[in-house]
Amino acid sequence: MSDHVRLDLPVVLPEVPDADDACVGRLTESLQEQAGVTEAHVATAPNGAPARLCVHYDPDTISLPRIRQRAQGLGTELTDQYGHLSWTVEGVSRPRRARTIARRLRRIDGVVEAEASAAGQIRVEYDRAKADEDKIRDGLRSMNVQVQGDVLHARGPAGGTGGKAAGHDHEHGGLFGAQTELVFAILAGVCVAAGVGASFMGAVPDGVSWGLYVAGYVFGGTYTVREAIDTLRAGEFEVDFLMLVAAGGAAVLGKWLEGAFLLFLFSLGHALEHYAMGRARRAIESLADLAPDTALVRRNGTEREMSVEELRVGDTVVVKPSERIPADGVVTKGESAVDQAPVTGESVPVDKAPVEDPEAVGEATDVGAAHRVYAGTINGRGALEVRVTKQADETTLSRVVQMITEAEAEKAPTERFTDRFERVFVPAVLGLVGLLLFAWVPLEEPFADSFYRAMAVLVAASPCALAIATPSAVLSALARAGQGGVLVKGGGPLERLGRLGAVAFDKTGTLTEGKPRVTDVSPYGGTSEAELLRVAASVERRSDHPLAEAVVQHATGRLDGTPLGEARDPESITGRGVRATVDGQPAHVGKAALFDEVDGPPLPNPLRDAAEALEAEGRTTMIVRRGDDYLGAIGLADTPRPEAAEVVDRLREIGIRRMVMISGDNQRVVDAVAARLGLDEARGDLLPDDKVETVRRLGAEEDVAMVGDGVNDAPAMANATVGVAMGAAGSDAALETADVALMADDLSRLPFAVGLSRQTRRIITQNLWIALGMVAALVPATIFGLQIGPAVVLHEGSTLLVVANALRLLRYDP
Repeated sequence: MSDHVRLDLPVVLPEVPDADDACVGRLTESLQEQAGVTEAHVATAPNGAPARLCVHYDPDTISLPRIRQRAQGLGTELTDQYGHLSWTVEGVSRPRRARTIARRLRRIDGVVEAEASAAGQIRVEYDRAKADEDKIRDGLRSMNVQVQGDVLHARGPAGGTGGKAAGHDHEHGGLFGAQTELVFAILAGVCVAAGVGASFMGAVPDGVSWGLYVAGYVFGGTYTVREAIDTLRAGEFEVDFLMLVAAGGAAVLGKWLEGAFLLFLFSLGHALEHYAMGRARRAIESLADLAPDTALVRRNGTEREMSVEELRVGDTVVVKPSERIPADGVVTKGESAVDQAPVTGESVPVDKAPVEDPEAVGEATDVGAAHRVYAGTINGRGALEVRVTKQADETTLSRVVQMITEAEAEKAPTERFTDRFERVFVPAVLGLVGLLLFAWVPLEEPFADSFYRAMAVLVAASPCALAIATPSAVLSALARAGQGGVLVKGGGPLERLGRLGAVAFDKTGTLTEGKPRVTDVSPYGGTSEAELLRVAASVERRSDHPLAEAVVQHATGRLDGTPLGEARDPESITGRGVRATVDGQPAHVGKAALFDEVDGPPLPNPLRDAAEALEAEGRTTMIVRRGDDYLGAIGLADTPRPEAAEVVDRLREIGIRRMVMISGDNQRVVDAVAARLGLDEARGDLLPDDKVETVRRLGAEEDVAMVGDGVNDAPAMANATVGVAMGAAGSDAALETADVALMADDLSRLPFAVGLSRQTRRIITQNLWIALGMVAALVPATIFGLQIGPAVVLHEGSTLLVVANALRLLRYDP
């Protein structure tokens, strides 16, 4: 007989960044080799909890304490053996450079795995016995890459340190700081233009033009040579190397003008590409700048200005009118309207009021949205006093910025495809060029002509535009989404969101307000309305379900101080209702289906008919029974969100073909709400497992998104193509569990997110057609005689075109 145990993965492996880390695989493999263990795997936990290690074992062979001990022991061994680093760095400005840096890091002895992105994120896993942080920093330093926050110095040949900071490559290095590469490219262009002008002036010696072309080579080739050397050290060929070969070939043939022109346009394209990627990154970094650097803090009765990094949980900050709020917290004094657009994307300021008992508040999520404020949002006309609930590096804004930055490191499926394509394409181009070098044999032409043709083909076939086509679009889209109050967890979810055919909505709290109210009280069999409400509220008052809270609130208001009965031994019957002991008798409150399953007399037909009549009007019903006596039915209604019907229409216009509501509520109620909102399907009476199975079936037919609150709907979200959580600004769990998080509790952000992702897919497709189409046109054209000059103009023009096309996403407005 087999049994199983689940252990929190962060406890067993505290340093691994996520469940996909290689150390997790090593752990499960080692556990499976243990006698008595039949299987070990990672299970996704619901409700925002961390992933868990699930171990299946034979209790007759190995005991549970031994399993725990062995898992902890292996985790300690792996933690001691393997280190994990996640750094934000400066000096990585393009996807090609990021790939080169990752390859060179992997060549460091002791580095097991390394990833780098053009967004400046580096992740490294290393063997502690062979490498350490200093060794990896030295490796980055040798590539002119600096970890943010470090003060690194250039090392002299003897290992000493100079006083000058190491160059940061494209970010800060060079004579002209961050603009050095662009300045060099412009100087290369000036030299080429001056050389051409001098060649038409008879009084100027020929050597002047040649000297200017050589200067063009120097200015245009400086950064290209740097990256080519980095690439060669990594043991691979990149576009930079191909361009240098072509420029060198032109020089060998005496075509100095064409070679200098090639390097000028290539370096200019590089510089503008760097600028474009930097612009997208700065759009993300600007989110972090929304929070003020200082805060006016009241401590011990005195007020003083201090850095937000010095704020402690529990501090009281004073926010004056029109100032930005410095920290996440709850309002303890004052009333104002706060502009939350920087964090949640909401277009209308939200009224804020003080919480009744500040001392009773532990987390901001313990209070309603009317009392919560977020760092970076803008106070209105009233002064506020805010009690800090999170430190500066844990605020919603800082976590969103961090998550967007980490998302940039995840490659989109299209980008992974282009990377694989380039690894095959570049060697194929070199092979073709090698064959063309011998074209003089069958064509009986001078070797110089064959060599020139081969260099022209080399220029034409270099996949510059292809390398930047996808990353530039993804980075721009992630930045725009963040500005619009939508957090997208990387290029993968972004692309999947863009190809959706169906959307499944949870009903309560997603399509509806999530604040049900009692609308009908129907006593049965001579029971008074007061007695029906008293028994129902007695059973439900210990539940935190919205329907239970609505019943208790209504009963409290109608009973005029009549005390509720004491409910003993309350027990939830998942998806059906609640039972407890009231007045010494068993009491049941729940759906009609509950009474088909529990012992006791069946539901009387008149009461069933009354409940069905309420459900036909869109009410959620509760049947109440005490002992063997049915007391009546209670009807509740949850109002659809005002924007829900419009959102459904906008999604249909965008191209979503199928929209389904899934709910644990009664089918008639679900049908009524769905008809009111214009949804295609409504599926009710679903238990949590039924919701998961429904999403799986929808996903088998087409790509589907699951939209919910990010906590109760986490299992269904995990089984959807894309999980979308609403109101994530107020929920840490929603931020962690969803692929896409709508920061505001505002359903109208969903069409924006879907529309942006679809526009991103269109732009990526356009960029790939431009990049591959240009190569497909130029290669045969150069074979049949197109000169290097026109080929360079068209080649680099396509690179600039795809970058400019991608930057349009920063201005996306549905």
